[in-house]
Amino acid sequence: MTNKIRCDKIRYASTNENSPTLTFRKALIQGQAPDKGLYIPNIFPKIYAEYILSMKDMTYPEIAFAVTNHFLKDEIPENELKRIVNEAYNYPIPLEKVTDSIFIMRLDQGPTASFKDFAARMMARLMQYYLKQENKNLLILTATSGDTGGAVADAFYGMDNINVIILFPEKEISDRQRKQMTTLGGNITTVAVEGKFDDCQSLVKQAFSDPELKHLNLSSANSINIGRLLPQTVYYFYAYSKLAKLAGEEVIFSIPSGNFGNLIGGILAKEMGLPICKFIVAVNENNEFPKFLKTGIYNPISPSIVCPSTAMNVGHPSNLARLIYVYNGQIDEKGRISRMPDMKKLRNDIFSVSISNSATMKTIKQTYEEYKIILEPHGAVGFAALQHYLSKTKDKNLIILLETANPAKFPDVINELLNFEPVLPESMKDIENKKEKFEYLPNKYQAFKEFLQNFC
Repeated sequence: MTNKIRCDKIRYASTNENSPTLTFRKALIQGQAPDKGLYIPNIFPKIYAEYILSMKDMTYPEIAFAVTNHFLKDEIPENELKRIVNEAYNYPIPLEKVTDSIFIMRLDQGPTASFKDFAARMMARLMQYYLKQENKNLLILTATSGDTGGAVADAFYGMDNINVIILFPEKEISDRQRKQMTTLGGNITTVAVEGKFDDCQSLVKQAFSDPELKHLNLSSANSINIGRLLPQTVYYFYAYSKLAKLAGEEVIFSIPSGNFGNLIGGILAKEMGLPICKFIVAVNENNEFPKFLKTGIYNPISPSIVCPSTAMNVGHPSNLARLIYVYNGQIDEKGRISRMPDMKKLRNDIFSVSISNSATMKTIKQTYEEYKIILEPHGAVGFAALQHYLSKTKDKNLIILLETANPAKFPDVINELLNFEPVLPESMKDIENKKEKFEYLPNKYQAFKEFLQNFC
């Protein structure tokens, strides 16, 4: 079956609309636009419904190639892209049945047991491909609220031409999440910041826009980098093609959301033609987005609220800039809206609800008791949110929940609620005995800047 693709060349524009459009290669390596906006495609290539359904007979790497080649066909030879996706995706993606219409896509089977593996592994290989071609070195700065750090550290570990510095909030990630990035060494450096994830993210963004650090060739592996988002589009197509029965059948995705990178992967899939009729944007007690969706007034939460779903403790999602832009609005990196999006369409496409800490814990317990399914706190937020949605709509469409982390990353929570420890995946079995090494920094940009200058 053939699939017609628009022949226009795709370029990447800044959401702040004050930087030149770039090729994917340049947007990937640069990370953030000079005007502090985020890069997003100026064209969304279309994939037809029949072709999407035909993906049911493809492996995950084959689907990854089919989807990302729509964006990258002018950027990288097909044989190289096939090599990259086959190297990146060598682990299973289970689709777990809850009811006849509700399924859980387990994105926790990769080398760091987190959905961040999907984006980080492909992005790292794309970066390495381009850097080797140019004989160029890169220093990657990444802030993490939990799982990004481990996934990025694993994906880039040992790669030539690339050094990585990961900032994490000192007191807001689990021990196992921390050890996944602090036990590697080599070209991976980790820094504990006396603050929250939003503080870490702010330090990284300031460094990108600092002209005195331009000589360091900085880039990002956070979801502010477009290289993180294209790979995340793939698993929406994968889940739908395996579970939908008819071409064009509508689907709902429930997405545990923090920095909104996962959501934007789904938005890209929808723009490409995947028949997504609703996104359930599930947030923890950091409820700035549901309030915006309801009132049209956006107020970031600072400092962000500490919740058991640690990777979602985000008071101002970076990728909100991309979401607002797709809906014809504009919001800057500080959360100031200069052009309102199409709120009617936004509300039609998205249902968003904030789940309390107590409801998160209750959902973990109830889901296990009723279905014998183990959810960790992030997945529990997503499951509770879809239950809220169904209580209001009685929707009969196919619903797919994205479970974003392995329950073994949160043994204390699972043990407290379910009276047993979740089974450790193979990738995490020896992590407890590894030696950690990381730096400490105060939440002050000058201290971080001096650290970077001395690092190189």
